[in-house]
Amino acid sequence: MPQAGKIDYLLLANYIGRQQRQLHLDVEAAHEIEPLAPFLTDIAELETARRRFEFVDGQAAAARLAEIAARIASTRSDLEKKLAKADSPDRPKKTLGRRAALAVGAASRTLQHWYEFYHGYDPVVGWWIEAPYKKLDSALTDYAKFLRQKVAGVSGDEESAPVLGSPIGRAALESEIAAEMIPYDPERLLKLADRELNWCQEQLIAAARDLGYGDDWKKAVEHTKQQYESPGGQPTLIRQLNDEAIQFIEVRNLITIPPLAKETWRMEMMTRERQRVNPFFTGGETMSVSFPTIDMSNDEKLMSLRGNNKYFARATVFHELIPGHRLQAYMQERYRTYRRLFRTPFWIEGWAVYWEMQMWDLKFPRTPEERIGMLFWRMHRAARIIFSLNFHLEKMNAQECIDFLVDRVGHERENAVGEVRRSFETTYSPLYQAGYMLGALQLRALYRELVDSGKMTPRAFHDAVLQESSIPIEMVRASLTGQALSRDYKAQWRFDD
Repeated sequence: MPQAGKIDYLLLANYIGRQQRQLHLDVEAAHEIEPLAPFLTDIAELETARRRFEFVDGQAAAARLAEIAARIASTRSDLEKKLAKADSPDRPKKTLGRRAALAVGAASRTLQHWYEFYHGYDPVVGWWIEAPYKKLDSALTDYAKFLRQKVAGVSGDEESAPVLGSPIGRAALESEIAAEMIPYDPERLLKLADRELNWCQEQLIAAARDLGYGDDWKKAVEHTKQQYESPGGQPTLIRQLNDEAIQFIEVRNLITIPPLAKETWRMEMMTRERQRVNPFFTGGETMSVSFPTIDMSNDEKLMSLRGNNKYFARATVFHELIPGHRLQAYMQERYRTYRRLFRTPFWIEGWAVYWEMQMWDLKFPRTPEERIGMLFWRMHRAARIIFSLNFHLEKMNAQECIDFLVDRVGHERENAVGEVRRSFETTYSPLYQAGYMLGALQLRALYRELVDSGKMTPRAFHDAVLQESSIPIEMVRASLTGQALSRDYKAQWRFDD
């Protein structure tokens, strides 16, 4: 096979292996919450039978619904007895309570779909199941609320709920690292993150001294945060920052930027609700701007202004647009589109952070404030590795992750809450946050290997990386170097040596 075919073969084999491992881990995760919700399989079986077009006996279905309701009542009664004993070893973890509550909510929606398929359409089945369904639906709603409040400790609405998340454990974390084709254990990755975090802090201290704050880098960060756009001015600033970054890159002939990629990005403003889990900009074809909304409290508005100030924004715009995610998305639509199946944050986010490192080396920041703006995000990327890996290794809980971001990076507290909530209570993969800086370090090492050695020009290197599409960086390296590959190839590149 040609080199590209060998790479695709290995990518597919890796993908299938990852899916198989994930299935086993999902089964284990389901077993963990089974004592809290032993009736979930019963509800799933009803929907499975419907999908298979199996005949439904209305009376039997009604009896089944009543049995499930009785099982919920029994499970809740047993759990209340355990919770009554504060020091009981059988008391479930809060994280399991939150997961179980979410699973019960999903089961309730599944049951509703099952019910609505028959009710009003099948007069016999609908006649039998209406009353027992309503009773069961109420029981599921009440039990999910009980799990959230009494087991997970989440009182009130979700907006004020504490961040809990669900650690996946060492075995699952190592499986994810292997799927990214990285031959390191979590401890090696944490060591890399510590090294990068310490470098950032040294540079921040140097910038603080230039501003007259001595070694107090937090005061320097606070000084930088106070310099934000007035309401209504952020969109104009973003456009100016985008043009500035593109000019800087094109003058140095660093990468090919098609005119259409520069012309076809869009801008939207984030809602207050979305900023709860995305307190900062996100980008791609559409730049989503995090900035105060009219319905925020004054404190919320100030935190959003400070967290998205002029200098933090200057280091964010080119990450999200060009040469970052906008250019990535443009090229992914045109090169090796079939590789979207293998999408990885180590290529997606690693590329954008790699450019943060490149722009720093090329002296893009000119003033102490501009250096602080870039260093804040770079330190943030290192911190993401530390708090996310330690969380999944169960060495830090969510609140400790929030405190870590406030103390070691200088985040606004509400922004730190949003960052941790985004990391652990959305659909992001366990290694997504670690992928930002680790992917950047991989690309940086590859740049040194191929460009600093004179084998490729910067422009040829950057164009080639984008044309490989989103795959583990080790496979990008295999393509660019022509590395020999076998059918049973295993990750072996030690990119930080």
